Amino acid sequence: MSSTNNKLSRLENIHWSLRYGICAAFLLGIFLYVLNFVGASNYLLIFSALAGGYMAINIGANDVANNVGPAVGSGAISLAAAVGLAAVCEAAGALIAGGDVVSTIKKGIIDPSGISDTREYIWLMAGALIAGATWLNFATWMGAPVSTTHSIVGGVLGAGIAAGGLGIADWAVMGKIVASWVISPALGGLFAAGTLALIKHFIMYRENKVASAKSYVPILVAVMSLAFGMYIVLKGIKKVWKAELWEAGLVGLAIAIIVFIVCRLAIKKQSSTMDNSRLSVNNLFTIPLVFAAGLLSFAHGANDVANAVGPLAAIVDAYQSSEIHTKAAIPLWVMLIGALGLAVGLAMFGPKLIRTVGGEITDLDKSRAFCIVLAAAVTVIIASQLGLPVSSTHIALGGVFGVGFLREFLKTRYATQLHELIENREGAERIELQHYLDDFHNAPIEEMREMVKKKSVNRLETKLIKSERKKLKKVYKQELVKRQHLYKIIAAWIITVPVSGALAAMFYFILRGVSM
Repeated sequence: MSSTNNKLSRLENIHWSLRYGICAAFLLGIFLYVLNFVGASNYLLIFSALAGGYMAINIGANDVANNVGPAVGSGAISLAAAVGLAAVCEAAGALIAGGDVVSTIKKGIIDPSGISDTREYIWLMAGALIAGATWLNFATWMGAPVSTTHSIVGGVLGAGIAAGGLGIADWAVMGKIVASWVISPALGGLFAAGTLALIKHFIMYRENKVASAKSYVPILVAVMSLAFGMYIVLKGIKKVWKAELWEAGLVGLAIAIIVFIVCRLAIKKQSSTMDNSRLSVNNLFTIPLVFAAGLLSFAHGANDVANAVGPLAAIVDAYQSSEIHTKAAIPLWVMLIGALGLAVGLAMFGPKLIRTVGGEITDLDKSRAFCIVLAAAVTVIIASQLGLPVSSTHIALGGVFGVGFLREFLKTRYATQLHELIENREGAERIELQHYLDDFHNAPIEEMREMVKKKSVNRLETKLIKSERKKLKKVYKQELVKRQHLYKIIAAWIITVPVSGALAAMFYFILRGVSM
């Protein structure tokens, strides 16, 4: 983990002038293109294009970390390789599967009929864009992964209320979005923790880990392939192919069968040289994690590019047609702004959030990271089919927290089992026992399970008094989930919509005042 953090630190320490210079060059390119090739002399359209580019940069800086962070934190892929992979896949997802048409009112949170003047509508969308991007910029600086969808939703809501009053908002839709603050991380956390518990029970806790891995790892990887096959069809290319659930299921099943056969043969061949250790089993998840990072990035680019270019496409449509439509075509130059902006933001500012997701919340190895990415794909599929409002960002972070809290629970439970066996020791025996407990305290969870069963512990018969037992429990209880990150991220999630909404209202009034 320390080597990963060092690499992240070196990338983060690239001189600020270079990072901001590249971003400034990207925005300058947008300015020159719109001014000279789009044929726009309207300063508001130029400003909106720049705001769209700024939003895309911040989506890349903040949201993409959820896709590659677990793979980087677990050591499955280097930071540089992850940034390159994600940048290519994000841009490919946006350009190949981002769609030709986008909904101009994200999530239907406001009624466009409440805005009759196209100028008001353009001010509204421009205010929403710059507000969402500003909040994402601040959240990235604070090291808090937040939902980019919620950022732009808050922006559209705030600017919409400023333009048309409270009645313009669809509060039922907003209620569902608020519900997703609880639903998304809870589902992601439960699924990730449940998958990790299965891996521990069927593989890591078994005496012959290699034999167990030969039986169960191909199944786990096939399940992941099924989930990602469906995920890509239902979410990643939904704007290219509107598939039914059963069609996506058939695609996923075909991929899963092929992957199962290939994985089973590969592990069978590799098992002859494998050590019977957690490390060897963990390494079997390396390739699936790399593919998962790429597929998540592709799907993210296809879906979340709309957060950057959706309002911009709406502005361009309103500017060119002088009308307000519920759907608008996405010009190629607008899509390129979104695709390139995601890549630039990820490369220049993504490492900070990759550090947070990949290792600062809780320590991740490859099996834990596998559980998180699998939870992200499966939860999105299930929730979307049930009509539950979920955020992919919240699901991924929920998976990280779920894995960490499961480890805390297991470590505390094993410590309690040990305490029940060692009560009331004194003198030399107690000193000897203390050394044993220190070893227990520093051991991985899997080794703790074996230490509890050691004959030297089972022979202990006397008991500690209740106060001493409680004291020992406090000593051994560790926070495997860093609470400062937990509280910071939850706070950021809660205030995303209201803060971006307030900022959007402010920017709307500024733009209207300047344009009058």
